Amino acid sequence: QLQLVESGGGLVQPGGSLRLSCTAARVTLDYYAIGWFRQAPGKEREGVSCISSDGDSFNYVDSVKGRFTISRDNAKNTIYLQMNSLKPEDTAVYYCAARTTVGRCRRQTTEAPDFGAWGQGTQVTVSS
Repeated sequence: QLQLVESGGGLVQPGGSLRLSCTAARVTLDYYAIGWFRQAPGKEREGVSCISSDGDSFNYVDSVKGRFTISRDNAKNTIYLQMNSLKPEDTAVYYCAARTTVGRCRRQTTEAPDFGAWGQGTQVTVSS
């Protein structure tokens, strides 16, 4: 059974950076597109970014373009979300998820129903 684990969240000041990691125990993520999602209190879950299984294609939600970078290191079985220039509105629980049916992402958006395996989430708080 595919179980994802996120790490790297924490408290950071506005303008700061964090790098989130997503990995899985005993299962290779090489064949899965991986998405990052976030959910802030009182708000709906939002697709942030997705990277294809081969790492050659990806997308970002408009609000993070130019600030967040998704990448993967299949040798380490890990997908990263580098978050720079963080803003208070980036505060949320961040989740990674695997698209278990195909290894590619949608061209422009990351949609939760496409993803069949999820992690437990990691809290990111941006505050001074």
